[in-house]
Amino acid sequence: MSKNREKILVIGHVWPQPNATAAGVHLLHILACFHEMNYAIYFTSAAVKPDHFSFPENLAIQSFTTAINDDAFDVILKDLQPSIVLFDRFMVEEQFSWRVKKHCPKAIRVLDTEDLHFLRKEREVRYKAHSNDIIESPISDTAKREVASIYRSDISLIISSVEIKILVERYKVPKSILFYFPLVSDGIKLETKTFEERKDIFFVGNFLHEPNWQTVLRLKKEIWPKLSKQLPEAALHIYGSHAQVKHLQLSKPSERFIVKGYVDDINAVFNSYKLLLAPIPFGAGQKGKLLKALENRLPFVTTSVGAEAMSLENLNTLLVGNTATDIINKTCNLYKKASLWENSIVEMPDILLKNFDKKVHFERLSTHVNATLNDLENHRNTNITGEILWHHSMRSTEFMSRWIIEKNKNS
Repeated sequence: MSKNREKILVIGHVWPQPNATAAGVHLLHILACFHEMNYAIYFTSAAVKPDHFSFPENLAIQSFTTAINDDAFDVILKDLQPSIVLFDRFMVEEQFSWRVKKHCPKAIRVLDTEDLHFLRKEREVRYKAHSNDIIESPISDTAKREVASIYRSDISLIISSVEIKILVERYKVPKSILFYFPLVSDGIKLETKTFEERKDIFFVGNFLHEPNWQTVLRLKKEIWPKLSKQLPEAALHIYGSHAQVKHLQLSKPSERFIVKGYVDDINAVFNSYKLLLAPIPFGAGQKGKLLKALENRLPFVTTSVGAEAMSLENLNTLLVGNTATDIINKTCNLYKKASLWENSIVEMPDILLKNFDKKVHFERLSTHVNATLNDLENHRNTNITGEILWHHSMRSTEFMSRWIIEKNKNS
């Protein structure tokens, strides 16, 4: 099917589920971009494939499962000979990039970070320690691993301009190997409900993602007990994939706090409620739930961490707060006052067009990938630290994998 087409091999940390996570949506957008570039797309993952999983038919993706520490993957690489290999998150790059470098040395190695894991973890540590101190030294093991992975890659896709600044200023990563590729959007929904047609408040997020779980706990313990007294006519509904018993047990109908769990049609949710309430205490990257709110012209209240890199500067006064009191006051104002609610959505189409337009960012990525392919040797020679990390004395992941392979053979 694809003998005359360039190939991209994508190695997934998990199988992308767009109905469950923003990361799944983001990865599928990246694949759609390469489909538009006329690449034949191959996808593999060592993770268990979910039941009834399938890729969008229009992308014509060929997929197969693989295994970590298995030389059979080398045979696949030799046979496929992709022009591009994309690693879905740094831990996948650690496991597979040395094989790609050995058997497909001319293939561009692209790292999709999704968000900076070490940054999210640093912020989680600060939040749980009740500290606002900036953690810069000592550098965490996760930061060392993730930054090393970025250096080893030819291109790293970074979802947030804030994260690019941190990588360049704190970790001295050259901008030439970083590429800003945010969440992207098809634009504003043309038909959405009015203020009068909507009711109630909701939050949505994958329950297995710690920032989402901590947000739910904050809503339950700190915010909703006070907010519900000021909005006696409103209920707060919690949606999200992977809801477990401990999550569902937080439901209390008498308090109008309902954990609903997974929903098939999340767009219908965004077009039914009056507000999205997302007091996210820590995290990184961009927030898919906020992008979907922008698309649906739905006001939301979030924190500065939630709003980070979402280009909401002109809406901060209306939509962003950090203390419980500030969050409660802004939520009440938006819920009760139609004029404020309507003012908050006026700029949303413009924000989408200027910052998240799919066509614009697809064209940017296509241009950058082609330029890198055409000048790959020079591109790599300018990344001196990356070349040092590829020196044999630094390839601990490869040698550990080889040791495991031999150990498994002997046993």
